[in-house]
Amino acid sequence: MTNYDICCIGHLTLDKIVTPKETVYMSGGASFYFSNAVSNLDSNYILVAGLAESEMKAVEALRAKGLTVEVMICDNSHYFENIYGENQDNRTQRVLAKGDPFVMEVMGDIHAKYFHVGALMADDFSNDFVKELSKRGRISIDCQGYLREVRGTEVHAVDWTDKLEVLKYVDVLKANEMEMKVLTGTTDVYEAGRMLYNWGVKEVLLTLGSMGSVLYDGKDFIMVPAYEATEVVDATGCGDTYMAGYLYMRAKGASMEESAKFAAAVATIKIEAFGPFTGTVADVQKIMDTRVAKLPNDEVLANLVF
Repeated sequence: MTNYDICCIGHLTLDKIVTPKETVYMSGGASFYFSNAVSNLDSNYILVAGLAESEMKAVEALRAKGLTVEVMICDNSHYFENIYGENQDNRTQRVLAKGDPFVMEVMGDIHAKYFHVGALMADDFSNDFVKELSKRGRISIDCQGYLREVRGTEVHAVDWTDKLEVLKYVDVLKANEMEMKVLTGTTDVYEAGRMLYNWGVKEVLLTLGSMGSVLYDGKDFIMVPAYEATEVVDATGCGDTYMAGYLYMRAKGASMEESAKFAAAVATIKIEAFGPFTGTVADVQKIMDTRVAKLPNDEVLANLVF
């Protein structure tokens, strides 16, 4: 048995990122942004990545940063096109190729305090995979990938068909305001938090972009600020970076609130530049100490635009 603080499982993708300023081609995916963020933090970490053999250079780049990476070779790598307008809270996305679903055999004897299931599409992980993985450690999921249905190359938002079957095994779930509405059918953050908790999620993280986050642990709703960015350059991977910061702190024993504040600062640094997070813990602390914090309140929550 091999024990880690955090294990992320997910596809390393080919990404085409289009913004009003420029077009960039790079590696991507939840596991890419999550892993790059963790590589700058002090964590006992392993990535289990899926990708085509032709794209192994992405794995070698992560290994060169000192990360432990296990690989599931696929016929193809996931290939995404992300197009952003001036408001980078929103994007248009296309899928140009798909990898294979993960199988439990690739996990070997890996155990961890937290497993972050980095689904990019609804069929990346079977229900049985998540169930078996939950026997080895706590499960963390960003629901975004589970709400994607690919028709041709177009990505459409759909409900998570098997959510009640999977969420009972999930300890940490992150959803933004749009995903929250798709999952729960409500735009009321408090009602949605209670619903997700009642479905089995132990720690509900509802992220509201530049307006902050709302956490729910079954007892209290906790308001967490977003830190003001000097410039919004590239929002791709911000949610994955947020989750890396959150689980990094939780694995060290920090509270949900402390972890989410750290995560928000990590995401702020990431959004100010193209590519993954490249800061340090000291950089994150500086953001928390010096930047304007925007704390969500009842007025903000009542006027969310869906």
